[in-house]
Amino acid sequence: MKENQLIYSGKAKDLYSTADEQIIRVVYKDQVTMLNGLKKEVAIGKGALNNKISSLLFTKLNQAGISTHFIKQLSETEQLNQRVTIIPLEVVLRNVAAGSFCKRFGLPEGQLLSEPIIEFYYKQDALDDPLMNEDHIRALAIADQATIEAIKAETKRINHLLKAWFASIDLQLVDFKLEFGFAHDQRLLLADEFSPDNCRLWDRAGRHMDKDVFRRDLGNLVEVYQAVYDKLKALDEA
Repeated sequence: MKENQLIYSGKAKDLYSTADEQIIRVVYKDQVTMLNGLKKEVAIGKGALNNKISSLLFTKLNQAGISTHFIKQLSETEQLNQRVTIIPLEVVLRNVAAGSFCKRFGLPEGQLLSEPIIEFYYKQDALDDPLMNEDHIRALAIADQATIEAIKAETKRINHLLKAWFASIDLQLVDFKLEFGFAHDQRLLLADEFSPDNCRLWDRAGRHMDKDVFRRDLGNLVEVYQAVYDKLKALDEA
C-alpha cells in the first residue's frame, strides 16, 4: 500500500497508511454524530480536542502499563498509531446507571452500581450494534474465551486508572466504550480513542461533560470538550 493512502473513513476519524505498513496516521474530524450517523453536525474544533484528549490519556495509559496502539500525537488533529486488526466488539463498562442501561432495566439515571458492569456489543452499524453475551461472541467466532477474559481484565484495569484520574479533576466517570485489536505480533492492544465522544463524564453539579451535550441539546459541545481538556492538561502538568 502506498504512503498516505486512505485506509478507512469513519464518522469521527480517517485512517491513512504510512511508510511503515505497521503504523497508520489518524486524522480526527470535526463531525459529531449519533444514532450511527443518522444525526450529524460539524463542530469546529471538536476533532482537535478529541485528538489532544485521547493522546494525553493514551500516553498516561501507556505509562501505567496498559498496552495501547497509540504512538504519538503529530499535530492538532493527527496522531500515529500501531496498525491493528480490530475485534468487532464494542466493550462498554458502566460505573453508574445512565442512557440505554436505564431504559433497559428501569433504573433512575445516576444510580451508582454496586460493581462495574461490562457489556459487549457487536460492532456492526447495519445491525445497530446489538448487545451480545460471551456465548454469542464464541459462537460467532469473534473471540475465544481467553481473549474475552483478557479484554475484561484490561477494561477493569483501565477503569480503575481512569476513574481515579477523572476524580482528581472533579469529574465522575459514568461509563465508557472501548475497542481492542491485535497487532501484527498478536499482542492485544487497546485501540480507537478515549474522549468525551465515547464516555460519559459528569461534574460535581451533575452537568454532562461529554457527547450527551449533543445528544440532548444541552449546550455547546466544543466548549464542554475544551473544559475537559483544560482540566486534564492541568492534571498532567501538575
